[in-house]
Amino acid sequence: MGSLQTIRHVFCILVLMKFIRKNLSNILFVLFALFLFTPYGLPVRALLIKGVSKVTTLVFDLETDEEERVSLRNYNWALVNREGRSIDFKSMKGKVVLVNFWATWCPPCVAEMPGMQDLYDKYGDRVEFIFIARDEKDRVQRFISKNDYSFPVYFESSAPPEELRSNSLPTTYLIDQAGQIRVDKTGAADWNSAKVHDLLEELLK
Repeated sequence: MGSLQTIRHVFCILVLMKFIRKNLSNILFVLFALFLFTPYGLPVRALLIKGVSKVTTLVFDLETDEEERVSLRNYNWALVNREGRSIDFKSMKGKVVLVNFWATWCPPCVAEMPGMQDLYDKYGDRVEFIFIARDEKDRVQRFISKNDYSFPVYFESSAPPEELRSNSLPTTYLIDQAGQIRVDKTGAADWNSAKVHDLLEELLK
């Protein structure tokens, strides 16, 4: 009886191996599609992007060249926080402000969020953090709760100032006290790096 069961197991394994060999390209295509186009692959993609962003942040300068910097012409921008309370961006004038546009379905956004949280923990009492979610409110609430993030998240009630308009996610702006945009970064970065700390310390002097 035992030998018969062993033969059945071997036969099943052989059939399975034959099926895999015959359909390997289709199986790989399905796995690639799951990785690339569905939420199941998002954590893996985010992890890979996080590793790349650490290297690029170390190698490349985040700060915009002085001759290419622009300044906000106004702070006219109506926002709403997660609790539904209205926030006027004008209250940020004269402060160092970090504005980040993101979404829960965006792998580069997800990749840089842990670093953003660490940066907020360190500078949240001296820098204004404005995380703009371009996503459904319920999804944002679940994402924030699941990851225990405490940084402030807002939704837009009006269009942002022209200098802060971007169709790419994530996009991050760092604005100094005079309203000059010192960082205009599209794509993920390591925001809790020494390079960012040094720049913030300079702006906060």
